[in-house]
Amino acid sequence: MRIARIAQPDGLAFAAIEGSGDDLTAVEIAEDPFANPTFTGRRWPLADVRLLAPFLPPKIVCIGRNYAEHAAELGHEVPDAPLMFLKPNTAVIGPNAEIRLPAVSERVDFEGELAVVVGVGGRDIPAAKARQSILGYTIANDVTARDLQKTDGQWTRAKGFDTFCPLGPWVETEFDPDDVAIRTEVDGVLKQDSRTSLLLHDIAELIEYISAVMTLRPLDVILTGTPAGVGPLTAGQTVSVTVEGLGTLTNTVANR
Repeated sequence: MRIARIAQPDGLAFAAIEGSGDDLTAVEIAEDPFANPTFTGRRWPLADVRLLAPFLPPKIVCIGRNYAEHAAELGHEVPDAPLMFLKPNTAVIGPNAEIRLPAVSERVDFEGELAVVVGVGGRDIPAAKARQSILGYTIANDVTARDLQKTDGQWTRAKGFDTFCPLGPWVETEFDPDDVAIRTEVDGVLKQDSRTSLLLHDIAELIEYISAVMTLRPLDVILTGTPAGVGPLTAGQTVSVTVEGLGTLTNTVANR
């Protein structure tokens, strides 16, 4: 099931997205969108509603340098263990919302990523049971002020500006993430083109590693890392991240 949060004529709602291609319908969920959803019977063509970020994660745990070619393009060695950092949930925006470029940075990069949405969660989850703790998957853009990342040494400021974590367009609960294409385009020009099978540390390993450090809560999000091809964004551009089988997350870019 594809679960989305929408702005519809009467307000905000959760909805299941049904259909394929351009023929998509939002079917309103009455309650418990991430448990056992029931439906109100109301439905709208997707073109008649506005997609929002699917939810606000309690925390966003990110993994850096998880594709070898991306580590190489930034001049870094591949880490032996997952390189973990956090983004604040105040950075989250939804599809078609603006990524706002802060004046303090001279280079802000896109980083298209597959995102894991935690379901049951827990602590010290073994890799063999990791899939049981997953609710579903979505798409993220780990927007990064690259110059500040280099000068600060730690990444909180570079990764944490408001609007620096687009999420969406929905959560897909039935999805095999092991070997799917992940691509990023800027103004229609292909910039990143890779596959999730090239992750250095796979999703089960990441869940085991993260949950040994911190308890994973329901609806926490794990950003699994970005492939090679990252590059700068400028005001007026449009950036789209596509994960095969999930959909496309598109955002515009403006100055803050």
